[in-house]
Amino acid sequence: MDLGPLVPIVAILSGLGWGVIGLQKRKLTMSANASSEEAEGLRAENRKLAERIAVLERIATDKPSRLSAEIDGLASLPPRRETTE
Repeated sequence: MDLGPLVPIVAILSGLGWGVIGLQKRKLTMSANASSEEAEGLRAENRKLAERIAVLERIATDKPSRLSAEIDGLASLPPRRETTE
């Protein structure tokens, strides 16, 4: 049996197989990059929430007279613009 004609067919199929593997690898890399970007966004949000909790804890445990003085001091500051990220 002559296998000569099968060699190009096997080569083509092998090339297609490696192409599919390459595409899968690229998809996984893109997915990993998106996941790491999402994780960084969640870390930033977590830091902001931790800062807010620290402020609330300080407010809850401060003496009323000191808290009142700080609130009065904040009233004289210009309003802060919130940024949406």
